This record gives sequence, structure tokens and C-alpha cells, in this order.
Amino acid sequence: MADVELVLRSTRVVTPEGTRPAAVAVTAGKITAVLPYDAPVAAGRVEDLGDDVLLPGLVDTHVHVNDPGRTEWEGFWTATRAAAAGGITTLVDMPLNSLPPTTTVEHLRIKQQVAADKAHIDVGFWGGALPDNVKDLRPLHEAGVFGFKAFLSPSGVDEFPHLDQDQLARSLAEIASFDGLLIVHAEDPRHLEAAPQQGGPKYADFLASRPRDAEDTAIAQLIAQAKRLDARVHVLHLSSSDALPLIAAAKADGVRVTVETCPHYLTLTAEEVPDGASEFKCCPPIRESANQDLLWQALADGTIDCVVTDHSPSTADLKTDDFATAWGGISGLQLSLSAVWTEARRRGHTLEDVVRWMSSRTAELVGLSDRKGAIEAGRDADFTVLAPDETFTVDPAALQHRNRVTAYAGRTLYGVVRSTWLRGERVVADGAFTEPRGALLARPQ
Repeated sequence: MADVELVLRSTRVVTPEGTRPAAVAVTAGKITAVLPYDAPVAAGRVEDLGDDVLLPGLVDTHVHVNDPGRTEWEGFWTATRAAAAGGITTLVDMPLNSLPPTTTVEHLRIKQQVAADKAHIDVGFWGGALPDNVKDLRPLHEAGVFGFKAFLSPSGVDEFPHLDQDQLARSLAEIASFDGLLIVHAEDPRHLEAAPQQGGPKYADFLASRPRDAEDTAIAQLIAQAKRLDARVHVLHLSSSDALPLIAAAKADGVRVTVETCPHYLTLTAEEVPDGASEFKCCPPIRESANQDLLWQALADGTIDCVVTDHSPSTADLKTDDFATAWGGISGLQLSLSAVWTEARRRGHTLEDVVRWMSSRTAELVGLSDRKGAIEAGRDADFTVLAPDETFTVDPAALQHRNRVTAYAGRTLYGVVRSTWLRGERVVADGAFTEPRGALLARPQ
């Protein structure tokens, strides 16, 4: 092979055909070949990774960067460094909690301008579907957003109001007219209003305030709308296992619905959340261990398609000990791979499974599967080098997030990220970062 710039060799390379010894050839930021481990290749540089595992870079399609407007909560510089440190090479930014939200083309351009010189990894953008911006949806689609986020219950920020069922129908009809994707925070506001709202530090009281039937009802309504319009919809951050039979039946019936869950639902349980520990607060909430077991079963059988972080940070002062008033969001970018792998290996899953959930299927969700999500010829040379059998104890001070509040503090996790590579260039290794070299991504036309 001529003009190969880089070869990465490992005894364990995770490819679409399985895990095997291989030499991965890279030229001009693309994978040009996946060869036998000992294949003779004349290359500008050869790196032997030994027994460390070479994975495709992870694709996280659910991240709140909060930049501009609430940059004290996070920001593109810190979020993308944290992502890179955790083996994530592509993220898609949510349309809130930035100011302005990504609900018009003008707002999208503002966000792109802010991100352009701060991104350590590749970054794309979701648009937002609000009660009053149906006219903006097609222009945003044409400007390259990957789809549109909507809430069916209050979002927590005034500038991003939720949709009622009539507004959902109007937005979804418009999005279906150009075969776009609507991604939905599915909790029914009437069920939330009817639930006991006691407030205070007890996690059991908070859990009771966000009942499973709020998720189940909203998901049923969303599926019905998607079926009626033959629209593409995606259920965000599923936490209620009670909704799984409904989702499985809809998929079997041909409804175009996909579903994600998050590391915190797969690795943390309601039983272990201390009272007053609002670093564990998110909406929908972390539920009981029996519920978690069913989420893992749904991942294994494909009812749940993928795993993403829903990284939703805030300043530490907003994480009060009152679960009713504390900001709801868990910071997970840097730890998501290790957290999921730790529990996956305990349950008998493989790194190939983790790659499918956190890279291949997320790339497919946003239409990037010709570029991202697998180690094969023609894809971007985005890699994570992982020592899967090594452990570390989570120290908040070692995190790259702007606000180092984490529900994983003190936990021992398997899977040390040795280095992360973006288009054939190492962007972080052993805690040392290069200057930002990420690209801004648009939905493939």
C-alpha cells in the first residue's frame, strides 16, 4: 500500500466483523484498510498498542453544552475535552440550555460560531421544536441540524417551552414532510401534576414525583402520532421499563421509533441514592434495580437501540439538597464508556456490544454511519484506545467538566482510556490534550 501515513496495530481491534488482531491503516484522516496484525505496511508512522483494545471513537448524540449563554455551566472547550478524555470523538449538542436556544437558523449560526475554535472533537447540532417555531423547522433542517428536540412536559428553562398534543401533531407533521427526525423528552405533564410533590431531601419523595406512568403515557402518545403520520421519532433517556412492551410492539408493527437510555440508568439505582444527594437527580429519574435489569434485557434484545450520556451539567450551587428545586442533570461525558463497560462486563456483555450501543447505532441515528461508528475502510479515523481490564477510582478533581459534580464520585470503574484519536491525530493521551481540532458537522444531504 502506498502513501499510508499511520498504522495502528493491536492484538484486539473491534471491527464490524468481530474483535481480532489487526493493523489499521490511515491516510488523510480516513481508514484506508484493516489488515492482518503482522501485514507488512510501509507507513510514515507505526504505533503498536499491544493488548490495549482499539475501538471506534464513541458518538454521543445527547449532550447539553450550554454554550453560549450559560457557559458557566459547561461550554464547548470543557465539554469536548471531557468527551475526548472519555473516548468520545463526536457529540451532538442539544438545543437547550444555551441562550439563545437552537430554534432558528440565526441561533444555529451563533452557536456554530461559538463552537468553531473550541471543539476538541467533532460537533453537530440538534434543532428545537417549540410551540411557535413550526415555520423554522424546515430552514433549520436545510441548514444542517440532525433533527429536532421537543419536550412533552416543562423543560426546566422558560425559553424552551414544551409541546401539548396538538402542537406536537403540527410540529411532527411538518418534520415528517421532509422526513426529518423528532427526538422527544417523553413525560406526560398531567401525570406529573397528579403525582405527590413533597420536595425536600428524600430521594424516595423525588422518585414518587416522577412516576413511570408519566413516561409510559407520553411514549404511547408519541408512538400513536408517529404511526399516524409515518414519522421518524426517537425516545430520549428512557428510564421506565414499563414502556418496553409498548415500544417493542410498535417496532414490530413498523412504527419508525428508536430509543435510547443512559449510563446512569444502567449503572446507578434508586436504592443507593443518599438523601440530599442531588448530583443523582435527573428527569426522568434513576429508578430501582429491578427496573434496571429490564433495561439491560432490552438493550440485549434491541428494544433499546443505544446508550448516550444526556450530559446536563450546572454550577454546583444549583445542586442543592432539596430534590424539588435542585437542577436536574447528570454530568457523564468523561465517564460514560467506563461506567457502561463496568456494568456490561459484570452482566456478561462484550466490548462489541458497548461499541454497538455507544458508537455504531448512535452514528446511524444521526445519519453518520458512512463516516463514524466503526473501524472499517472509508470511515473517519476516529479511535479510542482502551485498557478494559484496568480500574480507576473516580476523583471529581480529575474530570475535565467545568463543574466537577458527579454521581460517580468514589466509584471504581473498569476501562482506562489511554488515548483518543480524531481523523488520525491523537487529541488526548494520558491526560495531555492537543489544541482543538474538531470539525463542525452537518446532517448529510
